[in-house]
Amino acid sequence: MHSLASGSFAFLLLIFLQFGTHTAEGVWPLPQKLLSFSERYPLDPHTLYFAYGRESAAQEACSVLDAAFKRYFNLIFPDNTSGYGILPFSENKPFIVEVTVGHSDCDGYPKEGSSEKYKLNVSGGRAFLKAETVWGALRGLETFSQLVYQDDYDIYYVNKTDIEDFPRFQFRGMMLDTSRHYLPLQIILKTLDAMAYNKFNVFHWHIVDDPSFPYQSLAFPDLSKKGAFHPMTHIYTQSDVRRVISYARMRGIRVIPEFDSPGHTRSWGRGQPDLLTPCYSGNTPSGTVGPVNPALSSTYKFMWTLLKEVTSVFPDSYIHLGGDEVNFSCWKSNPDIGMFMQKMGFGTDFAKLESFYIENIVNITSALKKTSIVWQDVFDNHKQHSSLSVVEVWKAGCYLCKMRKVTKAGLRVILAAPWYLDQPHKWASYYSVWPLAFKGTEEQKKLVIGGEACMWGEYVDATNLTPRLWLRASATAERLWSDENQTLSVDMALPRLNEFRCRLLRRGIQAEPLDVGHCKYEYQGI
Repeated sequence: MHSLASGSFAFLLLIFLQFGTHTAEGVWPLPQKLLSFSERYPLDPHTLYFAYGRESAAQEACSVLDAAFKRYFNLIFPDNTSGYGILPFSENKPFIVEVTVGHSDCDGYPKEGSSEKYKLNVSGGRAFLKAETVWGALRGLETFSQLVYQDDYDIYYVNKTDIEDFPRFQFRGMMLDTSRHYLPLQIILKTLDAMAYNKFNVFHWHIVDDPSFPYQSLAFPDLSKKGAFHPMTHIYTQSDVRRVISYARMRGIRVIPEFDSPGHTRSWGRGQPDLLTPCYSGNTPSGTVGPVNPALSSTYKFMWTLLKEVTSVFPDSYIHLGGDEVNFSCWKSNPDIGMFMQKMGFGTDFAKLESFYIENIVNITSALKKTSIVWQDVFDNHKQHSSLSVVEVWKAGCYLCKMRKVTKAGLRVILAAPWYLDQPHKWASYYSVWPLAFKGTEEQKKLVIGGEACMWGEYVDATNLTPRLWLRASATAERLWSDENQTLSVDMALPRLNEFRCRLLRRGIQAEPLDVGHCKYEYQGI
């Protein structure tokens, strides 16, 4: 099999220049090893077939791949019903995309450690896709769909190509905030589609926060009834959540919910009395509330019941517990909290009180057999790190310094700090991030499991989410998937990203333009 050695990107570019633009130029994110030839094969929607290889562990009735074959057929031939791209009958030859997987995990969920490695060979008028899992096969099908192009006569072609591919990082996430603005179900599903096109594999659902509590809990229905923007129209029912999880599964995407506490919980208090701390002005209550009250045993009974429900609804082994931006002023004002602090021997160190709360919530999560993710604030304020598992680094400044410290403590890390998409940065700044560029041992760097692009919702709703996400999130996607040495140059990435944008537009993803220019299909779906 022909392949490019790591770091031979200049040779790859030479191939592109020699054989013109109709090669693998538009593949995004860039495969690890790729060789493209000028030889090409015509494709016809009447004679292209997806098939399982004889030795494939998955065969017909594999839910994930059967659905993917139909989905990718329509993505490859979006206009086949109109008659475009149909070759003369004499030239119609069957083109078979043969898919072989080593493990039949058709009915499971993608999880931590699931292999996404695949090999794709297009030659002799056929395509052979081999992967260890169905999730790897999905990534290969996405790549194959991006290899297909149309000539000036609207005839479809694919070039002879050899690809060996796998992700650089196992955790490649996208975070959406559905509390500050409610995002309708359809826009979430559309985002999951675009995530699959970019080979993201984790949807971090920041589902609740201070402004609203849209998650409809069976155990505590008042949380959404009183805490959502509207108790009927601005909630996610259990059925909605199941649909998101199922839709994501079919695209090889994990769904990790975040229930952030003890701060960012103002909406929780509307439907759960006595959960939040009463704030005091002098010796009398001020009528306002602060973070979750960590001094009451009822708090932990409530959190156990809520998290037990959440962990039963969301099948992934991870859950995000938040723990960021806890304001201590309300705790400091409350005399009952002060008495509890003295009883526990915390003195006036409210970071110890926060740690006490987080420790209890992490223990609940562990008892429910889930791995917890926390924001870096917990690591910063937590003297004992033994109970922590995964830390998400989000604060600006020297985030690489923080990653060094977290990994030195033996904890896994997710990097988010340079990929806050609500910030008005251009795609190139998100592209020019080097997650492992901190001083540390190889063992430390292995603890960086990946990163995620975060879209906070203060100024984002369904009207502007998609263009704000794409293509800037695509920059993060390639940084987390591709070989760093082959993707050093913003200038070399730009033509592929422009090509990819046109493909996204044709697929109904309204990605904003990178620069002056046009796409043939730029007004579709508007």
